[in-house]
Amino acid sequence: MTCRPRPTPTTSDPLLYAVSGLLTALICGPIFGGHLLFRDAVAVPRFSLTASAFGIDGTAPRAVPQDALLALGSRVIDGGLLVAGSTALILFAAGVGYGRLARRLVPAAGTPGAVAAATLGIWNPFVAERLLQGHWSLLAGYAALGWVVCTTLDVVDRPDWRTWTLLAGVFAAGGLTPTGSLLVLVAAGTTAVAARLPLRRSAIGFLCWLVTASPWLVGAVFSSGVASSGGAAAFALRSEPWLGPVGTALGLGGIWNADAVPGSRTSPWALVATLALLTAVGVGTWWLLRRTPPDRTITALGVLAGTAVVLVMLAATPTGIAAMDALLAHIPGAGLLRDAQKYLALAVPFATVAAAAATVALRRLVPAAFATVAVAALIVAPLPDLAWGVGGKIRPATFPADYARVTALIGDDRTGGDGAVALWPTDAVRHLSWTRGPSLTPLPRMLNAPVVVSGALTVDGQTVDAPTGRTAEIVGTLLDGGDPRALAGLGVGWVVVEEADPPSALAAATPVFTGDHLRVYRIDDVEPPPTPGITAWAAALLTFALWMGAIVAGAAGRLRYRGSPWAQGS
Repeated sequence: MTCRPRPTPTTSDPLLYAVSGLLTALICGPIFGGHLLFRDAVAVPRFSLTASAFGIDGTAPRAVPQDALLALGSRVIDGGLLVAGSTALILFAAGVGYGRLARRLVPAAGTPGAVAAATLGIWNPFVAERLLQGHWSLLAGYAALGWVVCTTLDVVDRPDWRTWTLLAGVFAAGGLTPTGSLLVLVAAGTTAVAARLPLRRSAIGFLCWLVTASPWLVGAVFSSGVASSGGAAAFALRSEPWLGPVGTALGLGGIWNADAVPGSRTSPWALVATLALLTAVGVGTWWLLRRTPPDRTITALGVLAGTAVVLVMLAATPTGIAAMDALLAHIPGAGLLRDAQKYLALAVPFATVAAAAATVALRRLVPAAFATVAVAALIVAPLPDLAWGVGGKIRPATFPADYARVTALIGDDRTGGDGAVALWPTDAVRHLSWTRGPSLTPLPRMLNAPVVVSGALTVDGQTVDAPTGRTAEIVGTLLDGGDPRALAGLGVGWVVVEEADPPSALAAATPVFTGDHLRVYRIDDVEPPPTPGITAWAAALLTFALWMGAIVAGAAGRLRYRGSPWAQGS
């Protein structure tokens, strides 16, 4: 075993920050100036502070605490700028975090290695595909992986209050979504085992994570059903041209949605790109393997990377699909594992460290600057269409005036019998005339009322996550024509029709609002819909406050910690 390298000076920080900023700007330049509404990315002018935002409306808490944070933030900053700015900040943090990780674990790589690691951390197929799917908040967990490894090592070396608050802050920052929270936990746990963190400190670290994960854990407790139902085959790793599942996973690609893929990955060019990436990582791995004795943390990250790749591939086999469907059918919360390809993020910490090591190996042949350029070129050049909003596919839209008027109409009616809002069509995914592609409907995040959304998703002709309970009854009533009396009995006080013909039973009624894109029908004599109780609200608000407190404490600790010589390599 070797001791971890002593922290190195921060002379590489300016260039590391500059390169991370430049790459981020190249990707995120066109996403500002409007509101992102593209697949799962939904930005609205002002997010609503509803039970759904805190994950206690009975549905699976997939976007917790993300939506509550956006709801609070959009009281001060326009939601479009908030989402675009957060996306850019996340990518920038990914570059800096992976660069600092490489500098800490491979100090011989210096500035060139940090820049190479940052380049790979920002510019790779995983990032491109998740951006195209609208998973900007999942990338927060991805971006936090480099930071959490460094901070866990800080806890090993110096377990004072600053390092603990830093660790809690990184856990919170990475945990915008439940999946991101799991990613940082696995990375921190792997590092703790490799560094032989004492059991007592490991328990404290897990408690820190548990506090930051509590918003979505509370949401899961108050969820009325399982997160997902079936569909393992639809969400399995998708092999890319000429690569098969092995090459696809090693190349950090293979998202389940074939439409959320850069054009360069849909042709045999994907083979060229993957070979280029594996060349850079492979050269660095060869150099790392020649170190005697090997660094325990790097070895652990390599094992984690290999394990993630193998498990993602196995999950795409017939046996793996059957096992995943069994988990989804019998274990609540197993839906977090269904989109297995997203766990390829766990391979990136080692890949970035290997890219840094590649610059050291190449220095024997060429000067350091050329080595850096060579490694960066192998990473960036084969994936040119990640630039400028992933080939121009991700651009903001402008909301028609109808949405502001309907939001005001429903939000201002405080008669005491408002009821819930049902949307028509019942499908969650829309192909709206004023957006640049398919997207979730923005109405649930805009309306100050409980909104009933089917949640069903059709992938390759297979429908998964069909609604259950009261939601299924409301959806069924709408599909049967939307009888107002039946809807009223189910607690529905409004039906909002989004660019479609209304249900047959409502077609003869006069809408209370008619616009070019939306029509609103009011349902009379509505029964009060079910609402979260005081216990659910108290738990949600308390855990969200704890999560926010971890963010603030971590940021404050970081500012004070930067001045310490101990922090120079973290």
